[in-house]
Amino acid sequence: MSQTTIAPHTQKPLVTRTYPSQSELDSIIARSAEAQKKWKSIPLDERIAIATKFTDEFQNLSNEIVPELTAQMGRPIKQSPGEIRGLLERSKYMISIAKSALADVELKDTDKEGFRRFIKRVPLGVVLVIAPWNFPYLTSINSVLPAIIAGNSVLLKPSPQTPVTAELLLKAFTAAGLPQDVLQVVHLSPELTAHAVAHSLVNFVSFTGSVANGSTVEKQAVASSSFKGVALELGGKDPAYVRPDADLDYTAAELVDGAFFNSGQSCCAVERIYVHESRYDEFVSKFVDIAKGYKLGDPTDESTNLGPVISLASAERIRKQVKDAVAAGAKPLISEDLFPVAKEGTAFVAPQVLVDVDHSMDVMMEETFGPVVGIMKVKSDEEAVKLMNDSPYGLTASVWTNAAKNSESEAAFQNLADQIETGTVFLNRCDYLDPALSWTGVKNSGRGVSLSKFGYDQLTRAKSIHMKIAT
Repeated sequence: MSQTTIAPHTQKPLVTRTYPSQSELDSIIARSAEAQKKWKSIPLDERIAIATKFTDEFQNLSNEIVPELTAQMGRPIKQSPGEIRGLLERSKYMISIAKSALADVELKDTDKEGFRRFIKRVPLGVVLVIAPWNFPYLTSINSVLPAIIAGNSVLLKPSPQTPVTAELLLKAFTAAGLPQDVLQVVHLSPELTAHAVAHSLVNFVSFTGSVANGSTVEKQAVASSSFKGVALELGGKDPAYVRPDADLDYTAAELVDGAFFNSGQSCCAVERIYVHESRYDEFVSKFVDIAKGYKLGDPTDESTNLGPVISLASAERIRKQVKDAVAAGAKPLISEDLFPVAKEGTAFVAPQVLVDVDHSMDVMMEETFGPVVGIMKVKSDEEAVKLMNDSPYGLTASVWTNAAKNSESEAAFQNLADQIETGTVFLNRCDYLDPALSWTGVKNSGRGVSLSKFGYDQLTRAKSIHMKIAT
């Protein structure tokens, strides 16, 4: 059996990869487990040196990475280098904190005479990373790099849409001197993926993707014969709230980008906006004017800033969500005539702004994963936070207010941040992962942590050492 990647903008076959047999997969997993036993004994300084060399080797592949990424998932080629920069930023930060994050926790201050106690962080073993297509390098590196630095081996299963991305990661790690089989790329069918998740030699599974698939992975892990941890980074329906004193020129531009970058195909894309009634009309006007200026088209064209969505099925689902909202009373503010390439039967979807929306509509409650946003008017902070929390998801949220000029606005933000039910709350920015902060979600956005010190905690376990030296 095999998989074939279809380029979103041409709808033509791009690359094909053959699946291993189940026995071949068992062998791959066994080699990973054997490699991990040797790798964990390599001193941390040497593992860090290889990780540092990886960042150089990855950057050296830029001319290969950019066109491949655009071809596989349709992101405008002018924007694809941003994923390289993001990977390097995250990698370098995680490398910089590795020693402190993995250091022994000494208890000398409370040790009794003749005793020594401390807590070690030790690797889990074999880590299976199941990566998505929308930001394939960024989502992969969140787990792959710290797992390897911590002494684990990794099986990286990329999305069938972006198989080459994982292969280029492996190419960079290999050039950096990573021993054979510490990182292996596996292209798997759903059945083989289930087999890998449940395998007794796989000690941890890190999954990024949809709620439905994440639920399936969790059930497969629980039903296996061995206990293992599962991290789930799932969907989002991320809200933004524009307060009365927000800088609307800045805020509108930032939120358009937060909603439409990568054609809205980000788990932390802004998909719903609540605007204080005193600024609502002005904000909507500015937002729509910016959105109308986008150029939807061939992602290999340097002038394009909005590419296709990932597939014909995705395009059809997004269009249906918009049509259903309009049928229920929503008003679209952008004419599709401005984007002639956005035709039925293609993966090109025009950006859309909907007003007169409410929470009875899927467009305000279910993940869109496309260049569509709904905007609602609110009367107060209290109404805004109630609506922001009225969601099955809880990944990120953003609040837009002039904290620089108004100290009470910063206090209002802090109050809102305490009430908003998400893993991250932004002030005056959105759709960005700071590697020093934990990346986590609540509700149906999943569980577990990547990045920051806590990302290392997730990929290691505590081992207590209790020594009675004097006998």
